Amino acid sequence: MKSVEEFLVYAARLEQEAALRFDELADAAGSFDNTEVSGFFRQMAEYSRMHLEEARKRGGFRDLPDMAPGDYDWPQLESPEAAAIWAADPQMDVAMALSVALDAETNGLAFYQGVLDRTSDPEIKAMAAEFVEEEAEHVAAIQRWIARSAA
Repeated sequence: MKSVEEFLVYAARLEQEAALRFDELADAAGSFDNTEVSGFFRQMAEYSRMHLEEARKRGGFRDLPDMAPGDYDWPQLESPEAAAIWAADPQMDVAMALSVALDAETNGLAFYQGVLDRTSDPEIKAMAAEFVEEEAEHVAAIQRWIARSAA
């Protein structure tokens, strides 16, 4: 990351994608009448929207600056938290939904950890550390759900 603004644009896009994917997972869980898991995914989507708003406020932008999808230099082809399209398949069971969510959050955590590890900018480092902490909490929450679901 070359600037705080660039970091915030990436963070906002990542959180925007995460909110969309978690809403899709909530819809999928609801389609197999698992209201508890659906509610969990709605809460995760809400957390992502809160992070999105935080990045927007810190960056001073109401809408994300125009960047074509190809302008982002993601570690993979898309935003790290963007779960695969099949993730919202209504035939998916709870274990698969939780696994997909865990993959998405783990990828987000790795992205922010990578920024933290590579940047020398103290302001970016401080922001990235905050996002690492929040993403680690999300990963832990999903792991608790997986353990509870398996029990």
